[in-house]
Amino acid sequence: MNTSTDIAPRVAFGRALAELGGEYPDLYVLDADVCTSTRTDVFRDAWPQRFIQCGIAEANMVGMAGGMASVGLTPFLSTFAVFLANRAADQIRISVAYPALNVKINAAYAGLPTGRAGATHSSVADLALMRAMPNMTVLVPGDPVETAAAVRLALDTPGPVYLRTVRCPVPTIFPPEHRMELGRGLELAEGPDAAIISTGMMTPKALAAAKLLESRGYRVRVLHMGSIKPLDDDAVRRAVRDCGTVVTVENHSMIGGLGGAVAEVMASSGGGRLTRIGFPDIFLESGENEAVFSKMDMNTRNIADRTEEAIRNGGRT
Repeated sequence: MNTSTDIAPRVAFGRALAELGGEYPDLYVLDADVCTSTRTDVFRDAWPQRFIQCGIAEANMVGMAGGMASVGLTPFLSTFAVFLANRAADQIRISVAYPALNVKINAAYAGLPTGRAGATHSSVADLALMRAMPNMTVLVPGDPVETAAAVRLALDTPGPVYLRTVRCPVPTIFPPEHRMELGRGLELAEGPDAAIISTGMMTPKALAAAKLLESRGYRVRVLHMGSIKPLDDDAVRRAVRDCGTVVTVENHSMIGGLGGAVAEVMASSGGGRLTRIGFPDIFLESGENEAVFSKMDMNTRNIADRTEEAIRNGGRT
């Protein structure tokens, strides 16, 4: 699968919301004073009567969204992931997840790429929280096209949905007609030597790593998981059966995110060897995205090197 133009998923998110405004007349967008950052300003300009500026009051915004959903509206609230997963976690739990209300959540600026905002704004533990929250669906699209598809999927999925988006431009890897499905992983490259299971903005890096590995004589499977909860357990089991060696790659802590989800499936089904690539148990520092990714051993070459090491040390079962 070829990569093409880099587009920021936040831009794709804002455009998708505005385009879907006509199809979903009950759709309202709630913003916590970051609309020009998360690009919900595109919806604001297209549908001003259905845009609500809540100010820097994330917990209150979540409560408002729960109330709106309880009377049949479809609120899509938006702010930075770090605020949602920390300041507003209790409100999401009690006012949205517990009653299973039809609230959609855009968790923007997720993981590392937060515009050099540093440790206070990097959200590296939000997937762990949202995966463990009952009734919550969790989506982590891999490129701008899938981000737009994820917005529609979120609107068509009953109940709470947590959609994770990033700030920085990401290569486009999916065709314009791409559609996203709950609980379905996508095999983007074939190979028997190992399986790289990736999610979000790390999938283009995983594809690039697979090409680098091919130049070294290895053929590896790349399995993209845009749906983290529900996860495609069967695809994970097939990867273990066919390849034996599995490597997970994510823009999140190695604790509780994609790597944790895959480990749970592998532990319950038995077999396979797992290497997790993600952030260690630390708060991230401020810096250029690729410089920090490299320091954390998470750039394309690092992914290829770690995968080759896993193949050499583990081999196929």
